[in-house]
Amino acid sequence: MRVFSEGTKTVETPEQADRRRYNGGEVDSSSRNLARFIDGIADRYLASFKVEMIYRTDRYGRGGDQVEMLKAGFPAVRISEGAENYDRQHQDLRVENGIHYGDTIDGVDFDYLGQVARLNIVSMAALAAAPAAPTGVDIEGALKSDTTVKWNTVPGAASYRVWWRSTTAPQWTYSRTATANATSLVLKDVVIDDWFFGVSAISADGYESPVVFPGAPGAF
Repeated sequence: MRVFSEGTKTVETPEQADRRRYNGGEVDSSSRNLARFIDGIADRYLASFKVEMIYRTDRYGRGGDQVEMLKAGFPAVRISEGAENYDRQHQDLRVENGIHYGDTIDGVDFDYLGQVARLNIVSMAALAAAPAAPTGVDIEGALKSDTTVKWNTVPGAASYRVWWRSTTAPQWTYSRTATANATSLVLKDVVIDDWFFGVSAISADGYESPVVFPGAPGAF
């Protein structure tokens, strides 16, 4: 199963693009961190169902309903099967040279479709159970050995998790937790230049929001 997500936001302004090109964020849009969230959900609840994150808005040269959501400023991803049969897609029903074209019921893999449905359902359930993603995420640490990560509190959060990863790592790697009333955390001896940072909110029963990258590139 493939999860496609845009890198830089469709609604990014020229000023935001200038700042993002300098400080990073081209692989940390809210849509891309939503894709990471879905990938993590699959690993946790669907052990036999592998999700591949694709760093494109959609299949090459193609589009879908999620594009209109992106144009309106909403995070959105495209979930698509990993091995498409192009004879079955967007074709008039016919048989040519012994090849059956068109989307018919005999071409549906219901076991696979069931897993796709489970992924969508459990992802939406986890998002609904988690607090809203943090707002106002920001970082400080220029000319320092430590990095300070800041955020605004959100309703329903029992704690927060501050994440960081190498700038070339596809997934969030390291984390530390902070209490419900905290709005900042200092990461000692973590140099701001060498890492990307983010914050997630966690409910009392352990449901966690997607990670939010600092500033306009990652804001939900």
